[in-house]
Amino acid sequence: MMNSKPKYKLTDKDFNQINRRSLFGFQLGWNYERMQNTGYLFLILPQLRKIYGDNTPELQEMMKTHVQFFNTSNFFNTIITGIDLAIEENEGVEGKDTVTGLKVGLMGPFAAIGDSIFAALIPTIFGALAASMASQGNPVGVFIWIAAQIAICFFRWKQLRFAYDKGVTLVTEMRDRLNALTDAATVLGVFMVGALVATMVNVKFAWVPQIGKVTMDIQNNLDMIIPKLLPALIVGFVYWLLGKKKMTSTKAILIVLVLSVVLGGIGVLAKI
Repeated sequence: MMNSKPKYKLTDKDFNQINRRSLFGFQLGWNYERMQNTGYLFLILPQLRKIYGDNTPELQEMMKTHVQFFNTSNFFNTIITGIDLAIEENEGVEGKDTVTGLKVGLMGPFAAIGDSIFAALIPTIFGALAASMASQGNPVGVFIWIAAQIAICFFRWKQLRFAYDKGVTLVTEMRDRLNALTDAATVLGVFMVGALVATMVNVKFAWVPQIGKVTMDIQNNLDMIIPKLLPALIVGFVYWLLGKKKMTSTKAILIVLVLSVVLGGIGVLAKI
């Protein structure tokens, strides 16, 4: 029987270790199948071992949980990590569904916000300022750029502890609301998946059959019934594949690639 209530409390040493791994190693395990999943587990694995113990069923269960799909902004990822660890430290395996719901629900919004601000807006402003000064022979531009990057790293370093403290408050003072929070995060995650399907799966019917003098625009007819129906059907097909025995994400990706090449080659499907 699993011991669901861990006793270990994270220390400053733990937070420093997580921050170092986040700054220098979070993206090292990036892959096209589950993206940042191994990087996320790499961040917190030493702490999971302290919370659950080595070679325990609890540790194995949570490791399996954390190697599921995960992808968010590098600049906000430790906010999710901090809340996650606060929940696991207090709830153990019993908080697995809450952790999963929070990760799925928060990774999409944080990806959009974090990348927009820290990967686009700030580099554009300070990069343009530094480049303009450098082009005029003013070396201060270089130091402005360096200072901006140091400030970003400082922000990333501090947000972990802040998120952890808020997470502790969440699970100690709002324990009765965790179920509602889990449900809300799960709904948000499903909503984000639906939005990603509609915006990222850019496929349409290219085949336009002609019956006599009448041309049938299949894609236009589908859009009048349910917009983005084809992307939804494709995602549903992949979901069905993954439910098959011995089917893996890699195999599903290869099947989709082959079908895309074949159907695109004969003119049935096309990219929007």
